[in-house]
Amino acid sequence: MIKTLPNILTLTRIAMIMVCLLLATLAQDYKVASESMRVIAYLLAFLAGLTDILDGYLARKFNVTSDFGALIDPLADKIFVVTVSLVLVAGGQLPAWVVALILCREFMVTGLRTLGAKKGKVISADRLGKIKTLLQMIMLLAAGADWVKWINLKGSPTMKTLWLICISGVVIFTVLSGLSYFIKNRHLYMDMVKNTNG
Repeated sequence: MIKTLPNILTLTRIAMIMVCLLLATLAQDYKVASESMRVIAYLLAFLAGLTDILDGYLARKFNVTSDFGALIDPLADKIFVVTVSLVLVAGGQLPAWVVALILCREFMVTGLRTLGAKKGKVISADRLGKIKTLLQMIMLLAAGADWVKWINLKGSPTMKTLWLICISGVVIFTVLSGLSYFIKNRHLYMDMVKNTNG
């Protein structure tokens, strides 16, 4: 049971995010029990984020890894970020260009990891990547609280400044962490570039 628990939590995270999306759509687009639906969707997204921390902790603590887990866990993370970000763009909490930047970086790094896997190299998350993920989660948490109307990110000059700092941090570390992966692992694609030019 312990061996499969991290994967069960990962699959549960995907299911929770799909339910969260359904509730957010009902609340935002169809105005069905808008206030309560938003709160439930937010809490589900929060719990889904916690399962990401928990499944990683359990996998490390009990040293249980699998090919399925290696595939589905990062996929679940991307489903989480994409789904929550799109809801928040639709609600006006996040600028679309910030989400587009995040998605471009994620797809490019995923492509690099796929290339690395074909050449027998596993590209693990580095420090910049972990900082980027932490800042993204803080951003999504704050924007979600605004979406639920628990806070108002544009309600005062102080809140606007803090929100701008948060967004700026996400943008900076999204770009820096992406560049870091490509610089550190340039040997994976430089041969292809040389062959193309040659």
